[in-house]
Amino acid sequence: MVTFYSYIVNFIAALGLGFSKPQTHHVLTFIHGIILTDGVKTVSNIRRFTHESRDLSCMTRFLNESPWCPNRANRRRIQFMMNKIKNIRAKQGDTRPLSFLIVDDTQAKKDQTTRKMEGLDYHFSHSDGKSVWSHCMVTAHVVSEGYSFALDYRSYFRESYCSENSLVFKSKNDLAIELINDYESPSDEQVYVLVDSWYTSKKLIDACSAKGYHLIGGLRTNRKIYPGGIGIKLSKFISDFIGPDDLLPVTVGYQRYKIYSYEGNLSDTENATVLVSWQDKYNSKAKPFCLLCTDCSLDLVTILRYYEVRWHIETGYRYFKELLGFDHYQLLSHNGKERYWCLQFLTYNFLENHRKEWKKEGVVTIGDTVRQIRKEHLGQLILYAYEQGLTQKPLAEVLKCLKLSA
Repeated sequence: MVTFYSYIVNFIAALGLGFSKPQTHHVLTFIHGIILTDGVKTVSNIRRFTHESRDLSCMTRFLNESPWCPNRANRRRIQFMMNKIKNIRAKQGDTRPLSFLIVDDTQAKKDQTTRKMEGLDYHFSHSDGKSVWSHCMVTAHVVSEGYSFALDYRSYFRESYCSENSLVFKSKNDLAIELINDYESPSDEQVYVLVDSWYTSKKLIDACSAKGYHLIGGLRTNRKIYPGGIGIKLSKFISDFIGPDDLLPVTVGYQRYKIYSYEGNLSDTENATVLVSWQDKYNSKAKPFCLLCTDCSLDLVTILRYYEVRWHIETGYRYFKELLGFDHYQLLSHNGKERYWCLQFLTYNFLENHRKEWKKEGVVTIGDTVRQIRKEHLGQLILYAYEQGLTQKPLAEVLKCLKLSA
């Protein structure tokens, strides 16, 4: 019979999750199915695409009731991926390794008629520009030594939901700080935390500083700066004091910018660099993009180049939702949803690990990795059917085994 993809089996074995044999079988089925399933990745579709013989109720019980801890599985996964990075550094002899820790939030949208799922609420979606009926999570993503992988996540609930369900409310900033505090980095590692303007706050900057990290984040123009020791809102400073002659031309990759830089204090931050930038050319009517960097030793090009790395998390969200069915679940319980997300992160990390190993063969993205695995699986199915034909096994039995019809 067609077996599990051997690389997935080896990856799960290397993590040492401590699962029982039936639980490990379920994990392999879900990861295999998430990668292979076209279209909507419901539990029933995953079962069908993996030719799983066990009853559908067994798979749903694994998510909702089986005695396993997603937090423990996440810790093992994170440690495995961080060890991969450490091994590369040891081989290269890096004396001051560089890592980017990216924090953002995303939504798993649901139809407004869906009411029985725990934790659903209206959460603001940056991509939609409005609140959407969804589950929300704050996530962390790491980019280092050629790896780009989804690190960790926290579910976010609105304050009203927490009050109704006797939960301790944590803001998105609080959850972001948790993720930063939980990130374990070697003492010799230089870490830059990358965030958008929603997360650039005094609390988060202080949390980064306490860990020895620098922050590069989007900055809202209502923040105060102190040029010449005089406090003024950044928006007013831009409109009243910045003109085309005050800007420096900067090129990063294929993109050109016109930039004004300020180094000094802000109302709640000491000694930071602020960049006010326009793409291509200055336009007094266009709102500039502003950045804050707590590492004043970096030049303008390096700050912009580092901040571009933040798009890895946006690309990661796209892979999660378009390739892996991150928001396709139909699980009513919060417990089941958290476990499904645990399996999603396991799948993403497997694909990223595999992509890195396959990169020399022209597999550049996670999308390429998924397509290659699907191609190899199809070849395995054809080989199986061919071998069964040689033994003169009846076609009906082969089709039944593969859960196919002619």
